[in-house]
Amino acid sequence: MPRLVCALTLSVILALPARADDQAIRDVISSQIDAFLADDVETAFTFASPTIKRIFGSPDRFGQMVREGYPMVWRPADVEFLSIEDRGGRLFQIVMIRDRAGALHILEYEMIEGTGGWKIDGVRLRKPAAGTA
Repeated sequence: MPRLVCALTLSVILALPARADDQAIRDVISSQIDAFLADDVETAFTFASPTIKRIFGSPDRFGQMVREGYPMVWRPADVEFLSIEDRGGRLFQIVMIRDRAGALHILEYEMIEGTGGWKIDGVRLRKPAAGTA
C-alpha cells in the first residue's frame, strides 16, 4: 500500500507542470476571444505568435481576417476547451465553439511557447465528424 501511495503522489507531482501549461494555454485563447468580443483587435493581436504578426503586419489586418475567416471566433456564443494534443512536439488546443446561429465548430489552436509565454501560432477549422451538428 505505501508503494501505491508513493506512486500516485509521484504521478500527481509529475503531472502538475503540464496542468499549469494547459491552463496558461487556455488563458491565452480565452483572453484573445475576450478581446475580439470587445472589438479590441490591438489586444487580440498581442496573443498571436511572431510569425502570425509578421504575416498580417497590423492588428487591423489581423482583425479583418478573423472577422471574415473565423466569424465563430469573432463572436462566439459558447466556448468549450477540449483536449490538448502533442503532435511531434507541437501543441494543439482543441476548442469547440458554438456560433450565434447555434452551429458547432471544432478548431485546433496551434500554440508555441516563447520568452513572453504562450502564443497562438495558427488556428485551423476541423471538419466535423459524421453525424455531428
